[in-house]
Amino acid sequence: MKIDYHTHHERCGHAKGSLRDMIEAAVALGLDQIGLADHSPFFHREEDRPVPDMTMAKSEFPRYVAEMAQLREEYKGRIDVRLGVESDYIPGWAEAYGRIYADYPLDYIIGSVHYVDGIHVFSRRRWQQGNTDPEETYAGYLRLLHEAVRSRQYDIMGHIDAVKGVCPHPVRVLWEETVGIIAESDAAVEINTSGLRKPCQAWFPSLELIELLIWRNVPLTFGSDAHDPEQLAYDWEHVVTALRELGVRELAAFRRRRRTMVPLPSRMI
Repeated sequence: MKIDYHTHHERCGHAKGSLRDMIEAAVALGLDQIGLADHSPFFHREEDRPVPDMTMAKSEFPRYVAEMAQLREEYKGRIDVRLGVESDYIPGWAEAYGRIYADYPLDYIIGSVHYVDGIHVFSRRRWQQGNTDPEETYAGYLRLLHEAVRSRQYDIMGHIDAVKGVCPHPVRVLWEETVGIIAESDAAVEINTSGLRKPCQAWFPSLELIELLIWRNVPLTFGSDAHDPEQLAYDWEHVVTALRELGVRELAAFRRRRRTMVPLPSRMI
């Protein structure tokens, strides 16, 4: 089964195309399931849209969910549309966000750490300052990731080693503790291929980390993190081949916050 659970569209302010555009691209690519999971509003801020180029407005969220639901019905029989959201982990706010999401018929929630010490994880500004300690940044990122996982508010943990994305410094990280925390939480982890489009030029997470996750029986799913319909299912074939070589035969899928496992396609390459 061909799936992609991490996609974005124009509402977030830094992606191209509409929800319909993303679904049409998924149909053309032969996907069985397409997950729509744009960036959640910043519900912890008073302003309707405090960061226009990063997230949708709070007032847009009901319309976003309604449009997803309408498109799911429209495309029924052609492709299975799953309703999701990518939610920033904000310390102290995970449960409050969870209560808001509970009012909507979401199929899944991706939990992601995007900000460390107030700076976006993919901002080059952090490293251009010249006084950033890479070890401290990694440690801060991991503390937030652990908190996010332990909140148990998320069905999928997004790009779990994203801190490497634009970091110009090699940092040795022992991931055993992090993988153990994830394994205890019952959350799935996405293989997010957007890192291939960043300076690190690697999947999130790395193949080494994927092997640790498999060893601990952590469910895996796939997300291209597409910000343009042309990026949908990015590097899917290589992911399928690598997972099959590691003994993986199923991927995690979600419906109304319940996880099922769907078969991984036969070797692609």
